[in-house]
Amino acid sequence: MFDINEIEWLNALYQIAAFFVLLLLLKKYAFGPVMNMMEKREQHIAEQISSAEKNRDESEQYLKEQREAIQQARVEAKEIVENSKKMSEQQAAEIVKSARQESERLKENAKQEINTEKAQAISALREQVSTLSVLVAAKVIEKELDEHEQEKLIQETLKEVGGDL
Repeated sequence: MFDINEIEWLNALYQIAAFFVLLLLLKKYAFGPVMNMMEKREQHIAEQISSAEKNRDESEQYLKEQREAIQQARVEAKEIVENSKKMSEQQAAEIVKSARQESERLKENAKQEINTEKAQAISALREQVSTLSVLVAAKVIEKELDEHEQEKLIQETLKEVGGDL
């Protein structure tokens, strides 16, 4: 019948053949899909890493642009504040200048009014003096009086017109 050594060799060959068939089946149906899945997973992870690096670079660029924009906005804000101060100072100076000009104009108008009123007062005073002179002359002509009576007559006349020496 069979020798034990023969059975063992046959059994070993059978096991080796079964192992290779199993290995081929595993390679085709298990290792192949698993390896493909692992390769796809590796590619996916590599793409995610690449995408993350790209996003990080874009984020850093965006952050840099935002910092520059903020800096530019600060510079512009500072310029606006400075321009506003200059404009307010100019407006204040113009208001003061305008007020001074208006003050000078009012002062000149007041001087002209004073001079006009002064001229009118002098003219009125001259008329009154002329009237008084005529009245005094008329009174003196009506009466020829001595000095004491002339003085008395002048005082009376002055009282009549509203003045007292």
